[in-house]
Amino acid sequence: MSEQSPNKYLKRVTVISTFGGLLFGYDTGVVNGALAFMSRPDQLNLTPFMEGLVASGLLFGAAIGSFVGGRIADNHGRRQMLLYLALIFFCAALGCSLSPTAEVLVGCRFVLGLAVGGASVTVPAYLAEMSPSDRRGRMVTQNELMIVTGQLCAFVLNAIMGVVFGSTAHIWRYMLAIASLPAIVLWFGMLVMPESPRWLVLQGRIGDAMDVLKKIRNEKQAVAEFNEIQDNLATEKNLEKATYSDLTTPWIRKIVFIAMGIAICQQISGVNSIMYYGTQILTEAGFSTQAALIGNVANGVISVTATFFGIWMLGRHGRRPLMMTGQIGTMCCLCAIGLLSSLLAGAEVLPYIVLSLTVTFLFFQQGFLSPVTWLLLSELFPAKLRGMGMGVTVLCLWLTNFCVGLSFPVLLSSFGLSSTFFIFAGLGLLGLLFAYRYVPETKGRSLEQIEKDFRDGSQGEEVHAAAL
Repeated sequence: MSEQSPNKYLKRVTVISTFGGLLFGYDTGVVNGALAFMSRPDQLNLTPFMEGLVASGLLFGAAIGSFVGGRIADNHGRRQMLLYLALIFFCAALGCSLSPTAEVLVGCRFVLGLAVGGASVTVPAYLAEMSPSDRRGRMVTQNELMIVTGQLCAFVLNAIMGVVFGSTAHIWRYMLAIASLPAIVLWFGMLVMPESPRWLVLQGRIGDAMDVLKKIRNEKQAVAEFNEIQDNLATEKNLEKATYSDLTTPWIRKIVFIAMGIAICQQISGVNSIMYYGTQILTEAGFSTQAALIGNVANGVISVTATFFGIWMLGRHGRRPLMMTGQIGTMCCLCAIGLLSSLLAGAEVLPYIVLSLTVTFLFFQQGFLSPVTWLLLSELFPAKLRGMGMGVTVLCLWLTNFCVGLSFPVLLSSFGLSSTFFIFAGLGLLGLLFAYRYVPETKGRSLEQIEKDFRDGSQGEEVHAAAL
């Protein structure tokens, strides 16, 4: 392989590894349009509860995949884990498309979720460990960009296939099968990607770690970062091999509490009620199925556009103000949907108002809240526990996601559009209060400096000062 500049090599690493995020996005977003077709009486004839189970079966698998995947990534390496995940993505996507019954589909979606959960932990950790501190925010949030790009691809393909081939009985099977294609790219791409230098140092592979650092840094930066990694690991020798009991160490327990809270707050904002059930929301507001599929593309477009904006904002502003801005913006949009859905029930203008508000909601979610969430989760844990800690944290994220995905169609069917969104607005207020009180500022600090702040107890004092 010819020599490349560190910047070009890092771009290559980022593009290839974030195909895991693209798969994450497509597989979570494709159900949005596919549900309308698979629910038909001549297909799987799904009840509202079964619709929730089909959508959330993946999310329950993702909860388990994130929990187990972090430990596997710690033991076998970030690169090797992504190779495993590519194979699962490929096989499970084909299994979903060929499912003869709803029960088999839920099972295949569960297996697919194992890969989604593993990718949600491994890709951000891999990018955080490969990136220099001054570019970590931009690189890690590239994964969030690929997630929403995957969702946009799902929405666009759903709309095209639904409008052009909507009369075809099994169109939903083709929607689900397309997810196997990016999995092939991920597998072949990761074959030529390097392992994380921090993981290599943990394994005692010092020469390999330095070789990787020289590819992704200039000579001076490579030596300085290598020394910092070694110095930091020297302070953790008393931990020896990381175990889950290490997460109960007081200063690490504090990180776990904050990280779990950040993960839960991102989900209770209600974002995935729109990403999974946007078509149903728009049909409930008054659109036809085909019009809802087309309108839902706007949600995907704004998600991608807002993520670009979020990446730009992360380079200029701290994590805390962006997270709180996202919580306030999403909460206001949810309140507006709830209020106007009640006041304008049955009006011809209502579906267009709801669509404009879901687009605004996703601007705040994907431009502020989601990029900060994944970046913070990749930053907070010490190197020796990063995979394990993110596994536990993202487990909470996916379990919360599962509860939202399973309950939303039932809530919509039982209470209607207005009351359902008021419920999520109330949960968003709790998320805002948590961010204000507990979320630390990590911008401008190396991963080793963040760890030292928590170890010394100074991080808590800074959060308290910021809250005041």
